[in-house]
Amino acid sequence: MQIAPRTNAAVSADVVIFTIYEGRLSVLLVRRVTAPYAGLWCLPGGLLDEGEALDDCAQRVLLEKTGIQGVYLEQLYTFGQPGRDPRGRVLSVAYYALVPYDRLHVRGGVERLDWFPEDELPPLAFDHRQIVGAARRRLVGKLEYSTIALQFMPEEFTLSSLQGVYETILGERLDKRNFRKRLQALNCLEDTGKRYSGGKHRPARLYRAKSPGEVRIIK
Repeated sequence: MQIAPRTNAAVSADVVIFTIYEGRLSVLLVRRVTAPYAGLWCLPGGLLDEGEALDDCAQRVLLEKTGIQGVYLEQLYTFGQPGRDPRGRVLSVAYYALVPYDRLHVRGGVERLDWFPEDELPPLAFDHRQIVGAARRRLVGKLEYSTIALQFMPEEFTLSSLQGVYETILGERLDKRNFRKRLQALNCLEDTGKRYSGGKHRPARLYRAKSPGEVRIIK
């Protein structure tokens, strides 16, 4: 039996970085300065180095392109449609990262960085709009069976602010009483003993995650 020659393909890691910014789910994008697609926006990404693990490549891309490190990072899906990159055959192993906005220290450089609401993205290079869409669907689905929303929260937060994160991602209002019952059943928060006194309402209790940086799957 004759075996057809295999195609040599490069592998890249591309990262969808989500945060909640000004009450909206937002994505960090990089403006390309070289061909192809010079001037268009894209996800932070880079080619896999020889002998480099995929997860290490994604973490390196985050650090080199944005200065972000030490955040929740999860592999999403592999995108390998022929023709997705005009330079040749490139397989993209996509990741998504979740970052509390108060922990962001994005550094500038030759490539311009900016935040865009997930539902108002500019024209994107390659198939990166498809990748963002897949990442959002994964995030929405995972809200139902995990504690992933806590990755958007600062060290201390109110239950109302956490509910706001769920509502922002889902795009719908949630019943306050049912939401708090669900949180209580998850047993993922602890009371700090402090209160937040902003606004005209009575001071609200401040909570923190029992296991910060960990996403627990709910069975």
